[in-house]
Amino acid sequence: MKLNINSFEGLKKAGIEVPSYDVVATRERTLKDPIWIHFGAGNIFRGFIARLQDDLLNQGLANKGVIACETFDGEIINKIYNKYENLTLVATLSANEPSKYRVVASVAKGMVANPNYPEDFASLKQAFINPSLQMISFTITEKGYALTDINKNYLPVVEEDFKNGPSKCFHAMSLITSLLYERYTHGGYPIAVVSMDNCSHNGEKLMASIVTVAKKWIENNLVEKGFLEYLEDESKVSFPWSMIDKITPRPAKEIEDSLEKLGFDDMKPVMTSRHTFIAPFVNTEVCEYLVIEDKFPNGRPCLEKAGVYLTDRETVNKVETMKVTTCLNPLHTALAVYGCLLGYKSIASEMEDSDLVSMVKNIGSEGMKVVVDPKIISPQKFLDEVLYQRLPNKSIPDTPQRIATDTSQKVPVRYGETIKSYLASKDLSVDDLHFIPLAIAGWLRYLLGLDDNLEAMELSSDPMLDVLTKKLANVKSSLKYNGELKDILSNSVIFGTDLTKTSLASKVETYFEGMLVKSGVRKVLSETVKKYAK
Repeated sequence: MKLNINSFEGLKKAGIEVPSYDVVATRERTLKDPIWIHFGAGNIFRGFIARLQDDLLNQGLANKGVIACETFDGEIINKIYNKYENLTLVATLSANEPSKYRVVASVAKGMVANPNYPEDFASLKQAFINPSLQMISFTITEKGYALTDINKNYLPVVEEDFKNGPSKCFHAMSLITSLLYERYTHGGYPIAVVSMDNCSHNGEKLMASIVTVAKKWIENNLVEKGFLEYLEDESKVSFPWSMIDKITPRPAKEIEDSLEKLGFDDMKPVMTSRHTFIAPFVNTEVCEYLVIEDKFPNGRPCLEKAGVYLTDRETVNKVETMKVTTCLNPLHTALAVYGCLLGYKSIASEMEDSDLVSMVKNIGSEGMKVVVDPKIISPQKFLDEVLYQRLPNKSIPDTPQRIATDTSQKVPVRYGETIKSYLASKDLSVDDLHFIPLAIAGWLRYLLGLDDNLEAMELSSDPMLDVLTKKLANVKSSLKYNGELKDILSNSVIFGTDLTKTSLASKVETYFEGMLVKSGVRKVLSETVKKYAK
């Protein structure tokens, strides 16, 4: 069997769900008058967001699909999208049921959003000036919105974009701004610009970056002044906030093997030159949430019919805060760094370790004290689902090494927000936080690149990895602590606040120092659980 449009009948006989709509006709309509363009063509898009529109198409509630654009790794489009006719085989993995397979065909075309791909970029410009376009969305990770480095200096590529203007720019935010400028100069039609990335106040971050680029271009007389008014007029351009949640780990060997047994040919993952490990299939969990602020000035697909929560900004913020700062993400990050240190290869196997289970339960409990109930989703039920269904799901081949990627970008939200809430509270004290500082200490210990046996281990990629590992180089070489953490702990960019001005810094330092001996990570973890776990 092959993954292509002509194979649908054979796939259906093999028990695989295939589209019930006319894929070719849908694609023609989409490309002629697009309604939705998505930037970030990776697994969360293919396995969740594209599938939402596929749901609507199968139900007859939509007649157009999505155009997918990649801003980081153009090889994905050639090796995964074009090669498999823009189809994705989604494997949904349940803990207690056999895997379910489905072909998602809602992507009309894959493109590379980069001027170095002139044909694709010309097509993108045409799509952006079409009045039919209702929304553009993003899953480019939190770092995709960043214009500056750790010291708040503009990145070199961004500096060049500021000088060159919309005709020749390369940073993702500059590219999007240039495309929005095309829309402005060709009628100024309304549009929703929707971040679906897993970060706090994502719509606000997206807007801030785009407006910054626009202002710099205006200062340099590269665009019309009215462009800024267009971007800041919510009746023209909206930046809805959202919260997304669905685990879509890297392609699993188990799924690759099962597809081969089913009779599939040529479904192996590929590794691109930019180190993206991606496959024609996406393996993902059953649980999923997408909550979006309902602010679409040019209309939108009826996503609520596909299970999306459409609500107001305040509710989105409450749900996002609940998930990102308490009920899932802080737990995931703690399991990631401790899993690497303790030699685990899957998140699910960590959930059989009583110390780690106790740690993440208590991280959740510490955060729960400052969570505001969003009403549409119960925080306690969400946390229980994470602890007892999602994280222990052995069918999800997720690894601590994958989750440990870009941790420096996650810490300010996953732990910093809760810390700030405690500091602002009249009834709570950071002195009562024991497991959040334990998670932070574990991450800093992880940065030494030595596991709990003091043997070298590979660190996951992180934009701050070089800076942070250099600051800890003396600790790694001597396994002695002489205050090297203070410079890191005082960085409010990393933690959301200066931890050295709180009692948390000394607590983190104590935990960290105790982890500098063989088996010290396990010892500190176990002792903390024994002393403070509830």
